[in-house]
Amino acid sequence: MKRKNLSIKTIVAIGIGSAVFAILGRFAAIPTGVPNTNFDTSYGFLALMAVVFGPIAGGLIGLIGHALKDAIFYGTPWWSWVIVSGIVGFLIGLVSKKINIEAGSFTVKQIILFNVVQIIVQAIGWFGIAPTLDVLIYAEPVNKVYIQGLVAGGLNMVTVAVLGTLLLSIYAKSRSQSGSLTKDV
Repeated sequence: MKRKNLSIKTIVAIGIGSAVFAILGRFAAIPTGVPNTNFDTSYGFLALMAVVFGPIAGGLIGLIGHALKDAIFYGTPWWSWVIVSGIVGFLIGLVSKKINIEAGSFTVKQIILFNVVQIIVQAIGWFGIAPTLDVLIYAEPVNKVYIQGLVAGGLNMVTVAVLGTLLLSIYAKSRSQSGSLTKDV
C-alpha cells in the first residue's frame, strides 16, 4: 500500500494560509450587530486555498487559522466554530478535483458547481453543526446560537460566492490553459 504524504508546497500553504485566515478574520471582518458574528472575508480566502491545495489543506487551514484567530484575539478558541471552519475547508476542498483550477480555466459550469457545493457545505456547518456544538459544549442558549449560525452561515455563503469566486477566477487566469502552449517548428 502506497502512503501519500503532503508535499512541502502544501505544508507551506497550510502554514501561510492559516496565518492569512487568522489575520483576515481579525482585521478584514465587519461586525453584524449579532453578538460575536461578523461578515468575515477569511472564508473567501479559505475557499480559494481549499480548491487550490485540496481537502486536507483546506481543512487544516480552516481549523488552525480559526483556532489561531480566536486564541490570539479573544484569548481562547471557540471550538464549536473552529471545528466547523475545518469541516467547511475540507468539504469545499473535495470539489477541487472536479474543478481542476490548475488547468487555467474556471468555467460557468465549474463556478456553479463550486457555489452549489459551498452553499450546501456551509448550510450544514453553520446552520446545523456549529449551533448544535455550541449548545452541547458550552450550554449556550438555543435561540441565540441558531440565530448566530444563520447570520454567519448566510454571510459566509455570500462572501464565498462573491470573493471566493472572484479569487478563483483570477487564480485560474494566472495559470496556463491546458493545450495553450505550442511548440514552434
